[in-house]
Amino acid sequence: MSKPNYSGTYHMVEQLNMDAYLAALDINIALRKIVLLLRPTKEITHDPATGAMKIRTLTTFKNFIMDFTIGKEFTEDLGPVDGRTCQTTVSWEGDKLVCVQRGEKEGRGWTHWLEGNKLHLEMRVQGIIAKQVFKKAE
Repeated sequence: MSKPNYSGTYHMVEQLNMDAYLAALDINIALRKIVLLLRPTKEITHDPATGAMKIRTLTTFKNFIMDFTIGKEFTEDLGPVDGRTCQTTVSWEGDKLVCVQRGEKEGRGWTHWLEGNKLHLEMRVQGIIAKQVFKKAE
């Protein structure tokens, strides 16, 4: 069975529990307040044949680029997020992309999945879960 192609541009339409998630990452309150005001856009390029994927998270404040191959561990520089690095692996669980980020913070990672024209993102760290929903640009 072929995997879904995540390629496209997505605009955030919903966000839940982000302040608690950022606090668990030791982000200071001033920066958390700024982040909570942002409405990121995700630009995803995905080659299902090779597993190559690039996720660009773009805001008016900071941008974050994640470039990887599904199923291959890599060292991820989370400097723009919280100043840490970790060993990261993104793999398929059914039609969902599941990321495990091994480093200073226990239970860190995320899951992406598609439902119609919406891209869902669940972010996890130390038992805290935040969610964002993005709508695909027409």
